[in-house]
Amino acid sequence: MAMVKKLLGAAFLSVVCVSAFSGTVSASGTLNAYTIWSERYATEIFDAFTRETGVKVNFLRFPSGEVLARLIAEKNNPQVDVFFGGIADAFAAGKKEGIFEPYVPRGAEVIPASFRDPDGFWTGVAVDPLCFMFSSAFLREHGLDAPVSWQDLLDPAFKNGLIMADARTSGTAVSRLFSLVLAMGEDEAFIYQKKLDGNVQQYTKSGAGGALPIARTQAAGGIFFLVDALEMQQMGYDVTISYPREGVAYGVEAMGLVRGAKNPELGKKFLDWASGPSMQRLYEEKKIHLIPTHPDVETKNPALDMSGVKLLDLDIEWSGEHRMRLVDRWVNEIVR
Repeated sequence: MAMVKKLLGAAFLSVVCVSAFSGTVSASGTLNAYTIWSERYATEIFDAFTRETGVKVNFLRFPSGEVLARLIAEKNNPQVDVFFGGIADAFAAGKKEGIFEPYVPRGAEVIPASFRDPDGFWTGVAVDPLCFMFSSAFLREHGLDAPVSWQDLLDPAFKNGLIMADARTSGTAVSRLFSLVLAMGEDEAFIYQKKLDGNVQQYTKSGAGGALPIARTQAAGGIFFLVDALEMQQMGYDVTISYPREGVAYGVEAMGLVRGAKNPELGKKFLDWASGPSMQRLYEEKKIHLIPTHPDVETKNPALDMSGVKLLDLDIEWSGEHRMRLVDRWVNEIVR
């Protein structure tokens, strides 16, 4: 956590088309990609790459778990060249499945080692902590303060009012599982989630799926990556962001080369470009509320200052190894 605090403190101070893939090498030089980033974020990044290099990008956006499942299913006939913006534990799990090719992008060595795979299978390009996001109107109406503990979410006032992501498809939900395991221990975390389930209105396919209903006061609140909560505030919705005192995990948003890619040189070209500071400077410029991993990139947004938040360090290799087991346990013990 010391490395993360140092990085986050320093950061604080200091034409894409969406289509199905043909699976063939494009004569015009086209990169195929999967991403978990929203259409707006991904379009900004891939458009900038096209402007700077002339390489067009076809991309499809899915939740993290779905991208991982697709890449495993397509292992013998890959349909994309890179996976961009996925949570690092998905890459660690995919590494064991043999779906990524090791490649260390040029310039990536300046990114802190804790945000890179030691064997070059993935490179982290952003940090994104979990947070609580609640409808301010709901809190006012019920005379409630913003929750500041995991236990606060068990308040009967939130019965049938919380929206959470589904761990079978969402990286946000998997990070929620990891947060609870780190904060409470595994068995206690699952006892807690059984209680929490009584307050859950629905489990959404994607991590950001519940953000708009909460922002529109159709639900009380939920757990999101900070980038999604800040997007709601940027859109003008009155939502309140807070953090549990017991701590939250943070996602390392990563990228990697797909093994057997049909356009590996274009994939490497993109990874080289995206490892440089110019790509991460787009976050501030385009109001993409992520925390850069590159030490030369600063952000002035005070909402990204994590100095007052308890961040729980997650061993990414461990998380990749136990991801599927914890998801299966969540399915069997919580939602069935």
